[in-house]
Amino acid sequence: RENLIESNPKLVIYFTSSNYDLPKVAEEFSKSFSEAETIGCTTAGEIISGSMDKNSIVAMALGNDKVKNLNIQVIENISNNLDLSKNVKSIDSELGNFSDLDINKYYGIILIDGLSGSEEKLMDSLGNKTNINIVGASAGDDLKFKQTNLMYKDKVYTDAAILAVVESAVNFDIIKTQSFTATDKVLTPTKVNPSDSREVLEFNNKPALEAYSEVLGVSPEEAANNFFKYPIGLMVGDEPYVRSPRMKSENGAIKFHCNLFEGMELKILDSTDIIEDTKKAVAEKNKSEKISGIISFNCILRTLELENKNLTKEYGEIFSDIPTIGFSTYGEEFIGHMNQTATMLVIK
Repeated sequence: RENLIESNPKLVIYFTSSNYDLPKVAEEFSKSFSEAETIGCTTAGEIISGSMDKNSIVAMALGNDKVKNLNIQVIENISNNLDLSKNVKSIDSELGNFSDLDINKYYGIILIDGLSGSEEKLMDSLGNKTNINIVGASAGDDLKFKQTNLMYKDKVYTDAAILAVVESAVNFDIIKTQSFTATDKVLTPTKVNPSDSREVLEFNNKPALEAYSEVLGVSPEEAANNFFKYPIGLMVGDEPYVRSPRMKSENGAIKFHCNLFEGMELKILDSTDIIEDTKKAVAEKNKSEKISGIISFNCILRTLELENKNLTKEYGEIFSDIPTIGFSTYGEEFIGHMNQTATMLVIK
């Protein structure tokens, strides 16, 4: 705490295991950094320079040397009638028109209730209101899947999102890395549940699980037991935006962690090397101007893969020379909502 206070922070962002007393955590951060804005969320594991942790709290302070100005918005009731009009009005009055903010000077950090199922509509709505890059993630709850929480000042929220709009005093960048390449195997949703666009009933005019396992060349049982190994990607040029299957449901349907729409062409993805891909992505951003800090949002499915392969130490070490905080997420945000990805805010 003393180290953070010495930096005279303007913004303190923290990520905490859900196993702590959250009202107490929020109160302590708010009280300790009364001159700063304090925001945070619960996690499915934490990241700090040099290591991946569990049952911990990690924090980063950004002072006047990094943040020129900022505005924090709590967006409530996101799973019901999402209405950003008051939030946009507040941003407009403090920073200037949200729709006109310079993408080279401003960025957004978004933390979202990871069990709300509302990430797509929120990110779509924000994307219609501004052109600035907004990066962040869906909060976790240590794989309990009961309740995720967001914190602003001394308050704790659920069914909510917290948006920090930052006018940066320094250069910044975004990393999106997913450690997958596209195959030539195509799946097109031909029937999606009209009341739940995360549930695909049919791919290629066949029951979803049948079509999915067919293109993989495995049995439906094997496919369903190894969903995390075989995600699919919406291709934007050569760049996949990953959609991860979550579970099989009734009548051979598949539920995903992301919305899918009828007619979108999707490709089965092959996994590559998480460690090497992430190293390369970070090194690339470090070339032109030294990185002074990273806020990292790493999908829990990536973390589980790293744990299965005993690679969490190697992953943590990628960030050993860079001040870094982050967490294992229930979904990642950057130009929409995605899965099995790491998105990072890079502060120069």
